[in-house]
Amino acid sequence: MKDQSLWFLENIDVTGIFCPQKVAGVSDDNGHKIFKKGEYIYLPEQSSDKIFFIVEGRVKIGNIGDNGKEITKAILNNGEVFGELSMIGEKKRRDFAYAMEESTACVLTSDKMNKLMKDHSSISMFFMKVMGSRVLEMENRLESLVFKDSRSRIVEYLLDLVKRRGQRVGYEWVVRKFITHQEIANLTATSRQTVTTVLNELRTKELITFNRKRLLIRDLDKLKEEVA
Repeated sequence: MKDQSLWFLENIDVTGIFCPQKVAGVSDDNGHKIFKKGEYIYLPEQSSDKIFFIVEGRVKIGNIGDNGKEITKAILNNGEVFGELSMIGEKKRRDFAYAMEESTACVLTSDKMNKLMKDHSSISMFFMKVMGSRVLEMENRLESLVFKDSRSRIVEYLLDLVKRRGQRVGYEWVVRKFITHQEIANLTATSRQTVTTVLNELRTKELITFNRKRLLIRDLDKLKEEVA
């Protein structure tokens, strides 16, 4: 099992695409930008005219519900792209992007990206795959919400995390930069208390160990059996 978060980047020089100084014919008025931990990269209702590629760091995509509760849509890491809806006509942001830690991103305007897409068919395919993967992810989450209980959703999230970002170490799998219990709750539509209870139960069964820096899956096959 390899890191699936970058499966759609094969054979495409993504850094070259998103960093103008490395792309022929594009000026250097954009490029690498550093966002401080806790900084909002953009907010709902702001102009939607840029695409971002994460070089280093973590970015949360979400919005705020009518009840004031934060809804987390995705947590993105190195090599992932966000703000792509500007490519299909979004004029104003419908969500927020938030730097969970100091993060570096390459920034390109939609107009410049559209020009590149006309010149390079591989870039169009890149965005088709990005958007398609996001749609599939949302469909899977909706199906999980409808058909799975809270415990199963949390376990499925851990399995998905390993699939996308896990690194094999002997017979175990490690995911670095493990997120908080509250973030897992936001992503799985559960409560922080439920997440804590489930994680502690799995740790008692010696299926996982975890801290703020990493998640270690000690027996992946047995963890899969925990999904109801």
